[in-house]
Order: sequence, then structure tokens, then C-alpha cells
Amino acid sequence: MKKILIVEDDNSLSQLLNLQLKYSGYDSDITDNGETAVSMVRKNDYVLILLDVMIYGMDGVEVAKAIREFSDIPIIMLTAKDSLNDKLIGFESGVDDYMTKPFEFAELLMRIKANTRSKTYENKNTIEHKGVRIYLDTYKAERDGQDLNLTKNEFKILRLLLENKGKVVTKEEIITEIWEGFYEEDNNIVFVYINYLRAKVDKNFDEKLIENIRGVGYIIR
Repeated sequence: MKKILIVEDDNSLSQLLNLQLKYSGYDSDITDNGETAVSMVRKNDYVLILLDVMIYGMDGVEVAKAIREFSDIPIIMLTAKDSLNDKLIGFESGVDDYMTKPFEFAELLMRIKANTRSKTYENKNTIEHKGVRIYLDTYKAERDGQDLNLTKNEFKILRLLLENKGKVVTKEEIITEIWEGFYEEDNNIVFVYINYLRAKVDKNFDEKLIENIRGVGYIIR
């Protein structure tokens, strides 16, 4: 189920949005803290963010700016601030849409669908997961905005793992995809390249993404 992050300090509104989104086919997470919101976006796959301005910690404008440093996930700002200047500040921070409170959920839902449709189109040449983004047309990869400087084969392995996230990719599948089927039982080329890849993708980050399933293969959850 597609998941949306709700960043809102009004608990009654966030719970209502959570319920309405559930009935509309979306799952959701909720936070009222700006710093927490940025961290959650780094660690989860959301299709869109509903972002209030007046929240705890970083305000919504600063949250949008921080997220734009590593992700182009659609952001709809939901706020009682309705002046033209407020809207300009919101859009300049990087949000994709702006709705003033109070609002009708039916209109919000239409905007959610419109923004997620355009996201799918614009990102057809990228894959993004937990702060990692790869560009399929340029073989560039980054994590939290940092260039990973992958070789071509390292990139292809990372792409294979991301395209199958949540599933174990076997050694044989990696060799078939990357080395066109060349395989020997005692060949440790996959092990070597996975270690190269981990050194770039995981070494300098707290959360380790590439997991070894002993005797089976590798997975990114």
C-alpha cells in the first residue's frame, strides 16, 4: 500500500487525515516534529508528504528545504497561513503544492493523486529507497545527497538489489544479470563486489542497507 507521511502538530487533524487516507487506499505515518520528519523520509519509502508549517522543532519551511537536499518526493504544504507571501515562501522552500486550512478532503485527495502521478513520470529514470537514489541514464548513485562513486558493475548490482527490494537476490541471479551467466561454484566474484558495494553504500552510514542471507543471497529491505 502506498504510504504518506503526515507532519502535523494538530493531533485531531492528523488522526482524521490518517483515517481518511486509509479509506482512500493509503497507509500513513504521523509526526509533529520537523527533525523527526526529515529522518523518517530518509528511512522510509513515502509517495508524498503532507506538511504543516507550524510544527515542533524545525518549521515546515525548513523541513521542506532539508528534504530537498536529498529527495524530490512530492510535498503538499497544509497551513492556515494564506497570504501571497506565505505561499511564495512555501513554494520557494521546494514544496510542490500549497493548501490553506480549512480544506475539503476531496480536494486534497485530488491533489495527492495529481502530485503522485507527476512524480511517477518525472522519476522514471531514477530509483530511490531509504536515502539512496540511482540515476538509470547516467549510472550515478548517491546516498543522502553524497555521491557514491560506483563502478559500472557496482551500480548494476545496486540497481538489481533496489529493483528487487524486500526480496532475496541470489548469487546466481547476480552473475546472470551482471556477468551474463558466467558462473563457477568456487567463484567468489559476487562476494568481492558486494564487499566493494557495502564499503561505498553502508560504511559511512548508521543504517546498513545491504544484508547477507547466508547460503541464499543478498537483500535490501
